[in-house]
Amino acid sequence: MRLMTLKSGFAAALASFFAAGAALAQDAGTLEIIGAPVPNGVGFQPAVTELARDIQFLDGFLNWIIFGIVIFVSGLMGYVFLRHNRKANPTPARFTHNSPIEIAWTIVPIIILVFIGAYSLPVLTKQQTIPEGDITIKAVGNQWYWTYEYSDHEFEFDSYMIGQDAENKLTDEVVAELEAAGYEKEHFLLATDTAVVVPVNKTVVVQVTASDVIHAWTIPAFGVKQDAVPGRLAELWFKAEKEGVYFGQCSELCGIAHAYMPITVKVVSQEAYDAWLDGAIEEYAGKPRELNLASAE
Repeated sequence: MRLMTLKSGFAAALASFFAAGAALAQDAGTLEIIGAPVPNGVGFQPAVTELARDIQFLDGFLNWIIFGIVIFVSGLMGYVFLRHNRKANPTPARFTHNSPIEIAWTIVPIIILVFIGAYSLPVLTKQQTIPEGDITIKAVGNQWYWTYEYSDHEFEFDSYMIGQDAENKLTDEVVAELEAAGYEKEHFLLATDTAVVVPVNKTVVVQVTASDVIHAWTIPAFGVKQDAVPGRLAELWFKAEKEGVYFGQCSELCGIAHAYMPITVKVVSQEAYDAWLDGAIEEYAGKPRELNLASAE
């Protein structure tokens, strides 16, 4: 009898923990908002995955090459303007070929392109080589919201922009809804009523498709972007290294409300994720995860 009482008490405490953890995972107020656009921003969002760091390094690397080419070509043009204008050179040369120069402007660009490829192809290969995921999520683009299916636990939910019911206008009711969800007024057009929740430092594979027209699923801070094409199933992956809230947008023109189709991902601790997952399984009638209760008996 005493053992049954202890088991009942443990089960109640466990359910309470799961409910609290689930609420904590979906409450943006408890998480730092990291991956969000900023007013007048011109740079990248903070990189929180290896993929994003690789992309940002490659962008800077290519910019230095571009700057060098621009400076070199501008210098050549300046030299030609000064050395071969009509005043400085009234009698121009009349030759039509210069083999060394022609060989140089063929070989040098080839060398530059090979050099660029040596750095960019490994980055592309890493993006397109999908590892075995700790978690698999299916993202389905719809006009104009996302449906997320947690395939391992057989449940799904829809994710709408907060304020969509108010015809995408920032009313007092929408502000109150944002604040109730832990967001602020400036997160209008970014925050969703339900978010993708994933644990920190875990490999997440996202299968991307669409139900109507072409959409695109992207989170800039993760360095991921993938078109969602009806009838096709594409994949991307990421491994977020910092807890927080990250925003993205549908990045493929998909109709009149394309601008009102945001993406919200919350990266939480493993404990908070497990609690949220159990709450979501109960709410959406999913497949329960396996719990090890042997130590409680």
